[in-house]
Amino acid sequence: MQETLAKLLDDSLNVDELITLTLETGKVGVDGMALLDTANTTTYGNPEITKVNIGVGKNPGILVSGHDLKDIEQLLIQTQGTGIDVYTHSEMLPAHYYPNLKKYKHLVGNYGNAWWKQREEFESFNGPILMTTNCIVPPKNESYKSRMYTTGAAGFEGCVHIEADKNGVKDFSVIIEQAKKCKAPTEIESGEIIGGFAHAQVLALADQVVEAVKTGAIKKFFVMAGCDGRAKSRNYYTDFAKALPKDTIILTAGCAKYKYNKLDLGDINGIPRVLDAGQCNDSYSLALIALKLKEVFELEDINELPIAFNIAWYEQKAVIVLLSLLYLGVKNIHLGPTLPAFLSTNVAKVLVENFGIAGITNVENDLKIFMEQ
Repeated sequence: MQETLAKLLDDSLNVDELITLTLETGKVGVDGMALLDTANTTTYGNPEITKVNIGVGKNPGILVSGHDLKDIEQLLIQTQGTGIDVYTHSEMLPAHYYPNLKKYKHLVGNYGNAWWKQREEFESFNGPILMTTNCIVPPKNESYKSRMYTTGAAGFEGCVHIEADKNGVKDFSVIIEQAKKCKAPTEIESGEIIGGFAHAQVLALADQVVEAVKTGAIKKFFVMAGCDGRAKSRNYYTDFAKALPKDTIILTAGCAKYKYNKLDLGDINGIPRVLDAGQCNDSYSLALIALKLKEVFELEDINELPIAFNIAWYEQKAVIVLLSLLYLGVKNIHLGPTLPAFLSTNVAKVLVENFGIAGITNVENDLKIFMEQ
């Protein structure tokens, strides 16, 4: 990191040297996601195909949002036998996919959608909310602020912040005691969604997937990982998913999934048409899947695969995913709903010329471009 920051102050670097620096940053992104993947899977097991309830039960609940699996594990341990149910929210949804977390029977479901809907969803949840990482939207009023707690890197003025002790243990008793006095969550939807398609699970289905590609049952994969947001322009991704031919599969990770993971898109020979790998950092799984398919089909270039990349970006995590894909040699990535404002005209030109990066236009036009690639 220090070396990269120092190089950014060196005005003598030419375009090629800066591109090399960009790819080096992408390598660090790949390495970082690999380390996190190893930490998660060695601790909690490899994610597996899981149906997740999106309704509610009759017990009081605690809602956990963010990304920190260790936090939700500690909460699950401390709430055993208390009569309190635990729900995930937004990027915490993939906690349900890990064997050593899903074993807790009081981890009952996922409540709500992506981060930006939290004001109304936290209101209707009725119980305490634990924010473990970023994506806090300032409460409009005091209605649920008194039952919102933070930990780790997250924090908000007026909310109780819970620190770990010297052994890394967090005492969530104050949250649990408040939950006991709260009503059960108000139901905002019902049914189930399916996920758990990280690299180990998809590779376990490799023969089935490869056969579907060879027979033409699957014509193309669309990587639609990234971020969600409140801008109406992001409805493009819902419309795009609906418009995709029925012989295509969506590979996703991050909260971008909420634009289409509750659509009834069906399956192809038993393979769901939306394969959710997990959190934004689990885009690493999508890269591993692509590299494995490249190997299976004995291709020289990852860009020869029937895979298109239509990425929804919002902030820095999506940017490091982009740089990681560039490091792995992926080209012709489309970014939306708008290109980042920090891309100057000259920088955008370099990315287009060297990597084929493009923005999005409209569903009909973009589908035509993707299907012809």
